[in-house]
Amino acid sequence: MALKFGVSLPNGHHPAELVRFAVELEQAGWDGFFLWDHVQLDPGRREPTYDPWVQLGAIGAHTERLRLGTLVTPVPRRRPWKLAKEVVTLDHLTGGRAVLGVGLGVPPATEYGAFGEPVEPKLHAARLDEALPVLDRLLRGEPVDHRGEHYQVSAELLPGSVQRPRPPIWVAAMLPARAGVRRAARWDGIVPQSRDTGPLTPEALAALVAELPQRSLSLSKGKPDDHDEPRFDVVTPLADHAPADELADAGATWGIDGPRHREETFAETRARLLAGPPR
Repeated sequence: MALKFGVSLPNGHHPAELVRFAVELEQAGWDGFFLWDHVQLDPGRREPTYDPWVQLGAIGAHTERLRLGTLVTPVPRRRPWKLAKEVVTLDHLTGGRAVLGVGLGVPPATEYGAFGEPVEPKLHAARLDEALPVLDRLLRGEPVDHRGEHYQVSAELLPGSVQRPRPPIWVAAMLPARAGVRRAARWDGIVPQSRDTGPLTPEALAALVAELPQRSLSLSKGKPDDHDEPRFDVVTPLADHAPADELADAGATWGIDGPRHREETFAETRARLLAGPPR
């Protein structure tokens, strides 16, 4: 299966600037555009942040082909039903191009504690695991009658998504812990990285892929050239030490580029990405 290429950026750039940039990236041949989903990027540096789903809606209205979504949304700090409405709305706006990346949210102190919410990762994991089946049904537009420890839902949110059965759900996994890998195996894709080294080497990625399911949901609607075939996505950063062809051979389905380091300016990132993906 051919490797697709996406760009992932912090949700701290001015929305109008990002819309223009996304249009240019589509013209340069990229397949996807994804935003981080932080409430605050770095309080110490007093960096601006904007809502990623509002930004993606604007980008969707000005693009035709790009897959659009978050990498990743911390579901435990969201109301699953509100998140479902945002994803479904984006999916309708774009004719079936939405993707939902999910995770726990880090660092807990700035994503949760700063707002008086619990910071325990085990609690966040429990909320995420309970929320995902609820999100699944809500995104499909199916009735939900759920009585759980963290969520109580009795609703049918219409319409369902354009994509059938729903937009793909990609799950972040921080290695060497295995909980994220097991969680991702129940859904449509994995966004793995190492706690110690960041992006996985092709060898480490191949070992991980060997653990993953060789199946996925059949997403029968959406853009016919993009995501209408069964697949389980393995979404990994592009890195200098890991050429795209080696990542593809290791089992990656998406290669993601963006700021390579903290000191790289947006102008430097922009110039590099506008040269196009490494096909």
